Amino acid sequence: MATMSQTWSIFIAVLTVQLCVGKKSCAIWSSAGPVVKLGSSFEVFCTFNCSCKGSMYSEHPPTRQSHKVWNSTTISHNVVNITKNRTFSCHCSCASALDPCGQDISAGHTPDRPKNISCIYKERKVVFCTWNRGRDTYLRNTSVLWVRTVSGNHTNGPVLYKVSSKGTALPSASFNVSTSVQLISVWVEVQNPLGSEISITTNYTLNDIAMPSTPVLGPPECSSRECIIKVAQSVMTQHLEIQHRAEAETWTSYPDTVVRNSLVQVQSLKSYTMYNFRARSKFSSGLWSQWSTNVSSWTQEEAPAKELDVWYAKSDSDFKQRVYWKEPDISIAGGKITQYRVKVDSQNSESVCTNVSADARNYLVPFCANCEVTVWACNSKGLSPPARITSHHTKVRHPQDVLTVTVDNHTISWSKPETTLLSAYVVEWYPKGHKLEELRWVRLGSNDKHTVMTGIKPYECYEGAVYVFYNNISVSRTRFTGVTTLESAPEAGPSVQEKVEGNTVKVTWTDVPRGQRGGCITKYTIYLVSNGKNLQTYSISASDRSHIISDLSPAAYSLWMTASTAKGEGRAGQEVKFFIQQETQLSLLLGCVVVLLIVLFLLCLYQISAVKQRLLLFSQCLMLDVVPDPANSKWAKECTQEKGKMNLQLQPSNSTVTEEEEEPILVDVEELPKQSSDTCTPTDVSSPLPPQTSLSLLTEPATVLYPLTTYIKSFSHDSDSSDNTQTSLDTNITVDYISSHGPGNIDEEDQEDEYEEEFVRMMDFFPSHNIFKEPLEFGRKLTLDAVKIDCIDFFQNS
Repeated sequence: MATMSQTWSIFIAVLTVQLCVGKKSCAIWSSAGPVVKLGSSFEVFCTFNCSCKGSMYSEHPPTRQSHKVWNSTTISHNVVNITKNRTFSCHCSCASALDPCGQDISAGHTPDRPKNISCIYKERKVVFCTWNRGRDTYLRNTSVLWVRTVSGNHTNGPVLYKVSSKGTALPSASFNVSTSVQLISVWVEVQNPLGSEISITTNYTLNDIAMPSTPVLGPPECSSRECIIKVAQSVMTQHLEIQHRAEAETWTSYPDTVVRNSLVQVQSLKSYTMYNFRARSKFSSGLWSQWSTNVSSWTQEEAPAKELDVWYAKSDSDFKQRVYWKEPDISIAGGKITQYRVKVDSQNSESVCTNVSADARNYLVPFCANCEVTVWACNSKGLSPPARITSHHTKVRHPQDVLTVTVDNHTISWSKPETTLLSAYVVEWYPKGHKLEELRWVRLGSNDKHTVMTGIKPYECYEGAVYVFYNNISVSRTRFTGVTTLESAPEAGPSVQEKVEGNTVKVTWTDVPRGQRGGCITKYTIYLVSNGKNLQTYSISASDRSHIISDLSPAAYSLWMTASTAKGEGRAGQEVKFFIQQETQLSLLLGCVVVLLIVLFLLCLYQISAVKQRLLLFSQCLMLDVVPDPANSKWAKECTQEKGKMNLQLQPSNSTVTEEEEEPILVDVEELPKQSSDTCTPTDVSSPLPPQTSLSLLTEPATVLYPLTTYIKSFSHDSDSSDNTQTSLDTNITVDYISSHGPGNIDEEDQEDEYEEEFVRMMDFFPSHNIFKEPLEFGRKLTLDAVKIDCIDFFQNS
């Protein structure tokens, strides 16, 4: 009741002022005043100068607020849990010429007690103090620093000093003290419209808070392992601390750095490294100065201090071998690597040295069983120590050397062999089928028993091996496979090809594309359907790339494949179709077709006249190697002496023939009917060739013995001087063999000379003319020279 009376008294007073002034249309006020605590609740009242329908607004832009009507001239708005500064205004329709009234309400906190007062005594006899003012009050605060000093037995103060917070997050104040002051006491008072707070009193001895000025560092002068820095200070200090760090590293301190002639020497640095330096100083007692501004410089290069980490790999599919190396750490490289040098030593050839680009990380070397490869890193200062790798280590496999390798996610673990000769491990891993392209490895000590595979990609299948080295001479290897992460079923099937042979089909396939495998393939499945039904499946190992299906019945078949991982079977690949036929019918049909084609070809070829003529000449050459001269043969001389028989005596044609002749061989000759003569004397050369002439053993007509033809130049031998004698007979056409000499005009010596000349002509095996380029001439008269057949031209031109 008392509160309501006080409220109305304030209202009447405000209203009286407004009426006297006459410029506002209303009066507005808050029950909690213009400054309130954050989160508080209160009421805002508005009283108009006339009776009207009033309204209240807040926020920006102005928003009409709900209000309570007290009477015809007074309204109020209840504010609950205020969270920020707000402005309220009131409006009335009866006094449009007057301005509306308004009120700003500020919300904030009472001040926190200041704490953590820190004071320092600088060289110029100035004390500088800072403190923590606590949370933001969202109100205008007023702070002051109270200082009391003690000099000997005399105490001064307290003295108030203004506080400044411009340019810093912490409020601060500074004041001068005389050299006689030994002790100071400080505290802070802060206030705002909602209240005030005073900190606890802090006492300081000036020697304990004395701080020298910040040192100034000059530009460093560096070699490969140390830097010399010039330090400038306004007063001499007893302590100097230098710190340095490389890029992205933590600071390394030297708290008691020796200063000689204002120079500081910083050692144990890395070569070819950018270093930042800073420093601070301190008196024998008191506080450290602020850190100086950072200065930086590069250390110089030096030759690489350590050999490269080198490994090698052989391809499983071809004779390729690559040597790999890791980029050296900057602390090992000693500078900027300009190139790598690779040397291949072989027992069977000279050493080959090659310079490789600084961006390269591997080199393809010729595959050889006894090669040793050496790799160096090069910079502007020289070469690194040689790193050697060889592929002809002695392979050991003892029971105690066999590793038990386990794979957990992508962590490889193994049991340590029971031997004291163990020197190192090498663990390699790579995506399956991409060993040469994406090989990774790590070299470990003899006490390591596990490693984590890095660079593992999801939905990829990895394999590798663990190598155990024994004094770098012998090595054993244990393989592992099936390492993957985030596995899924394959997104595609294998690409299939089929080859049908009889009732057997050979199925070959390529692996699922790398990006669609979903992890490690565990098996393949072949699906075979005949005539749209009778589904058959074949489960195949993941390492196979072909499969033979035999004993298939004649039918139309469809075939497709799928791949599976540990997460399930993937999608089917493309479907292929093939047909199995009856093998016997197919073979018979193919045989008939081939024979028919050959017969038709020969018939068509035989219809060509030129071909037919050459075939006839070729057949005559095959039949007649040596044409006998019947006019000079013993058979012609003796055929009349013994009727019905002919004595044939073979005499060698070479010079080693013996004088004794073998006993004549009697050959039965069929008697033919008589013609017009009983003798075998040939017709006179001057007489014309009769249309039909007979040659007979008797005077009676005989069957035709020789064909009617013209014999082209040939080789002829007498039956007495030739080892081989052939006779060509034809019962349809006859011809008279005409001799250039009478049977009684050729003695034996002349006959042998003629045969020797014929033998010389026979040795001229390469004629100068072509029988197919010269026309064939047929005459009616024959001589012995014309009868002789020469088939050499035929073979030469064919």
